[in-house]
Amino acid sequence: MVYHCIKNILHGLFPPTCLLCGAASRSPLDLCRGCRNDLPPNANGCGRCAVPLQRTAAEETLCGQCQKDPPRFDRCLSPFIYRYPLSNMIGRLKFNNSLAHGRLLADLLAAHVVASEIELPELLIPVPLHPRRLRERGFNQAAVIARGLSRRLRLPVDDGSLRRTRATPSQTSLDQRDRLRNVRGAFTLVRQPAASHVAVVDDVVTTGATAGELAGLLKAAGVKRVDVWSCARTP
Repeated sequence: MVYHCIKNILHGLFPPTCLLCGAASRSPLDLCRGCRNDLPPNANGCGRCAVPLQRTAAEETLCGQCQKDPPRFDRCLSPFIYRYPLSNMIGRLKFNNSLAHGRLLADLLAAHVVASEIELPELLIPVPLHPRRLRERGFNQAAVIARGLSRRLRLPVDDGSLRRTRATPSQTSLDQRDRLRNVRGAFTLVRQPAASHVAVVDDVVTTGATAGELAGLLKAAGVKRVDVWSCARTP
């Protein structure tokens, strides 16, 4: 309540400007209406892994991969496709230390969660960074988004139960099989989360290899349901 009161006061004193084009924004978001409409929606995502499907696909349709070999997480929620300008916003957060973009991404994801009317988890768990990468970057972008979601949805964040123990190469240039091999054994469970339903939070889901690895660890520890929340999903 205090957070929302302060936010409303600051909004009145200092109206937000769009982080993409610099124009004045009439909404509480740091995003004007035109740029908001330019964000690529993931309107026809797979009902399990959220990978974008053809526009003719019915709601809750499962992709071929999920029908053949379902992921270890229960459902992925990704409101946007990883394309410009959404990809630019994520890049500004990760590589230009723009925490304002992290707050905006959390706002957009939180609004989608509310609109989806899904069952909320008991706990948010950001995908951990390896300590070396964390020192280099200075922050974990997934944790920035998770903390923003926590404030807006009033859900606790657990950033201590999972740890990345092996520094892995970037997943960008790897195919599906190599991505799975790349993250296998890269994480460890430090303690059992005090929840039966959690949401793993990340900025982008590519093949779902990282999310699946974390879901497997959490379910082996007794967590009943593991959802994945990300701002974007790659095609």
